[in-house]
Amino acid sequence: MQDFEAAFSLAARLILSGDSDLIEIVGLSLSVSLTAVVFACAIGMVVGAALAVTRFPGRPAVIVFLNALMGLPPVVVGLTVYLLLSRAGPLGVLGLLYTPTAMIIAQTILVTPIVAALTRQVVEDLHREYEEALKSLGVSGLGLVRTLLWDGRYSLITVALAGFGRAVAEVGAVIIVGGNIDHVTRVMTTAIALETSKGNLAMALALGIILVAVSLAVNGAVAALGGRAGRARHV
Repeated sequence: MQDFEAAFSLAARLILSGDSDLIEIVGLSLSVSLTAVVFACAIGMVVGAALAVTRFPGRPAVIVFLNALMGLPPVVVGLTVYLLLSRAGPLGVLGLLYTPTAMIIAQTILVTPIVAALTRQVVEDLHREYEEALKSLGVSGLGLVRTLLWDGRYSLITVALAGFGRAVAEVGAVIIVGGNIDHVTRVMTTAIALETSKGNLAMALALGIILVAVSLAVNGAVAALGGRAGRARHV
């Protein structure tokens, strides 16, 4: 019990003193995850919105497949990206393995289906609600997609935040493609696993506290924006 109290006390001191290693790890985690979410949103929101407003043979199967991709095993994604970026892989010449870029690619692959599936549901609900009005105004094609994305912007921000929460907590894929290299690819989740195995509970606890704080902040933002989106739709 005393060892835990001492570790917790030291963890608090590391956070309050702004330990350089701690800041570096947290900064890289946020940078990698935010970049991945930006790419995932750029791809996923367009795909999800297009799927929501178009009708074609096999669409239900595509939706089922997209929803299934939300549960992609991170280690499988990590292995796939590893094989693509390894020296023997088709993209090995780029030399991206064990770099933050490889971690961003893996997180983007994991988050994009989540963003696309949730965006499809948001946009499809809006399309169903405003379809007649939009038809009467002659809005179609890309204009329809842009209109619905803008109208659902608050809900889509919560989608992006959900994607960020998924990305920042990821460990399996990033440790495979990043290698958990100190001062290069060490992020919060991989550092927690390493420091715990080394018995450095203070650093692991400090990172854990920050990761939980980030998760709580993201969930709080999702709840607040979800309420705002609901009020905006009823105005």
